[in-house]
Amino acid sequence: MNLKDLASQLGLSPTTVSRALNGFPEVNEDTRRRVAEAARNANYRPNARAKGLATGRANAIGHVIPISSRHEIVNPIFGDFIAGAGEVYSRLGYDMILSIVDDEDQDRAYREIRSKGNVDGVIVHGPAENDPRIPLLAELGLPFVVHGRATGTTLPYSWVDVNSARAFRRATDFLMDLGHRRIALVNGLEFMDFAIRRRRGYVEALAERGLTADPELMVQGEMTETQGHNAARAMLRLPDPPTAFVTSSLLSAMGVRRAVEEAGLVMGRDVSIVTHDDDLGYLKNGDGEPIFTATRSSVREAGRKAAAMLIDLISDPAPTPRNELLDAVLVVGNSTGPAPQSKAPIGKG
Repeated sequence: MNLKDLASQLGLSPTTVSRALNGFPEVNEDTRRRVAEAARNANYRPNARAKGLATGRANAIGHVIPISSRHEIVNPIFGDFIAGAGEVYSRLGYDMILSIVDDEDQDRAYREIRSKGNVDGVIVHGPAENDPRIPLLAELGLPFVVHGRATGTTLPYSWVDVNSARAFRRATDFLMDLGHRRIALVNGLEFMDFAIRRRRGYVEALAERGLTADPELMVQGEMTETQGHNAARAMLRLPDPPTAFVTSSLLSAMGVRRAVEEAGLVMGRDVSIVTHDDDLGYLKNGDGEPIFTATRSSVREAGRKAAAMLIDLISDPAPTPRNELLDAVLVVGNSTGPAPQSKAPIGKG
């Protein structure tokens, strides 16, 4: 089906249909929805080149990905986010352009994107504390949405994020309600915003019960199975070892579980584990019944929301940045149980 056929089916002019599909503001919302629904039902896709000529847009979204061992964009989370964003791009007729660069070349990459005009906007991944990409993109005038937030950045910007501090406060509270008082944190790299917020939630939850976070029970690093294993093995050898762990990724939790079993202990009985599970498509927390108790949030849905937000900003630039904070839900699995009886009960002081 071509544009003329679609217009005829709707009883509209080809110009009106084209303007509705291309986001022109003079088309009323009811007509826009009717055209969009008919296009979906007919599997109609506008010609990208013609659409670009009509709107003056590239009809493409950019993702600049730094290659570095210091970043968290080396895990399944990125793939699921891109899958969610890609659904929106496909539905709305946008292409996706990935640029893989060295860390020190990010500034140049964004400037080249702006000068070439080959994308209409970008999504920023893995924000760090005081992230320099945010003021740079604002200076360049390139529409952008951040997946996450940047602690310390005062410049207003659009973002989609999960409430990491609340999720880790909830996880730590859950373990303390089970009687645990020696609770370890296996976190991501703490110059990354999400890890800063997760540590904050963990520390605040302990403080609310009159407990002080023990530096011996807190580690940060790349969120891998090896990280979880090495951290837990060392902590379990302490004179006063933890009876529970909170981890920032499912991979880290798998490593903690391996260390627990190597120590001759039983997960959920001798040592409890709560992890953050991004509800990934290709790394499942068990089939049906969860293996790990987890704070769960769909990163694929975050990708959909960030992509839709960015395309809205491209179509209708807003003077006020848009923000969306997602909540994680606590899902109880087989990895948690009451603190061992030999440990003192949770309390104040």
